Amino acid sequence: MKQISLLRSFVACRWTNRARKRLAVVGLASICLLSACAPKFDKGEEVVQDKGSKEQEAVIPKYNISDSYYRVVLPFKPSGARGRVVNDVNTRLDVDEFETGLMRLASEQFSPDEYLFQEGQYLDSETIGRWLARKRTDSQLKAEKMKPEDNIGLNPPISDKGTNEQKNKQSPIYLASILEHDYLVKVDNDKVKLGGVAIGLALNSVHYYSTEQGYPREVKIKDDVIEREGKRIAAEVLKRLRSMKGLGSVPITIALYKQAPRSSVVPGHFFAVAHVDEGSSTIDDWEAVNEEYYLFPSDEAEENHRDDWLKFNNFKSDVEDFFPNYTGIVGRGLYVNDQLQKLTINITMPFYGKAEVIGFTQYVTGLVMEKFPDYITVNVYIASAGQPESLIVRQAKADEPFVHIYQ
Repeated sequence: MKQISLLRSFVACRWTNRARKRLAVVGLASICLLSACAPKFDKGEEVVQDKGSKEQEAVIPKYNISDSYYRVVLPFKPSGARGRVVNDVNTRLDVDEFETGLMRLASEQFSPDEYLFQEGQYLDSETIGRWLARKRTDSQLKAEKMKPEDNIGLNPPISDKGTNEQKNKQSPIYLASILEHDYLVKVDNDKVKLGGVAIGLALNSVHYYSTEQGYPREVKIKDDVIEREGKRIAAEVLKRLRSMKGLGSVPITIALYKQAPRSSVVPGHFFAVAHVDEGSSTIDDWEAVNEEYYLFPSDEAEENHRDDWLKFNNFKSDVEDFFPNYTGIVGRGLYVNDQLQKLTINITMPFYGKAEVIGFTQYVTGLVMEKFPDYITVNVYIASAGQPESLIVRQAKADEPFVHIYQ
């Protein structure tokens, strides 16, 4: 026991010089915020937003938290479809990846150095709801007393004949959600205007429905069908966007997202993107997007990315060997072109004091720096009993990690 105690003391001190400095900086920043001595930043650059016949004053934030993020035009204008994605998409993981992934793909066309971000201002909740509906058959139109011009659902119609199970198997719902992002560009020293639009189309990999007796059922949708239907829907969406005032000539990026099943512990992924030039109403070419998330540990990760699976398992084993308390360690890895780009690790364990949190965090920080290659961004979230305890962020190619102990 004495040897174990000495070992723990030694390991807890391994990162003393760097970790103490970093933790001290975090602590000082926290004190400054609590004592209202945070630095006063200018609110930003005032500009005029050109919206056709209307002009509105806006502010471009002076500071950006990361080169990979867009600056957001202020005052913040929520989209008319705000909240739709949360309601339409299966899991919170998919909600986050659908939005951040669309930004990531849009940045290839609209550089964060040149463009500013604004939530979608052209597609409101009612419009998206009507687009997500099923197309009606003639008899359904008559029964529902709908006008033909209102029959604009992008999902296939469901048959009037057969059981509910037969009808849903024949015509699953493909399109689950639509997301719009607007990108503004400066045209003069004091003016900005719409420079491009990105549209994300979230597609179901599983269609959920109920039988006449209320029993839940599901239909898995094959990848080739998802791709075929996604591209069909995208062509129609582009046509409709071009008919809207203000979107007739701007460049438009459309990306297809395959959302994960409801039971999945990892999000889905984008699989295709098209960049449409200004004024064009057709999609001439689709680019394949090779992105996918893997759960660690899992049989799929072991089979397809064994080296990374071994690194994660070694990390997990070292954590569990050092701290005998029960620990739950789960990772999600984002692969781009079959290369691990980002690894997010969640560690949950019972702590019995702040000193134990600090020692554990220092130990895990050392393991992150030693076990994972520096080309991977690693985020570690340490928690206990439903509350966060500490955060470790090691950006790709960074010499030192960022470590924060929650107070």
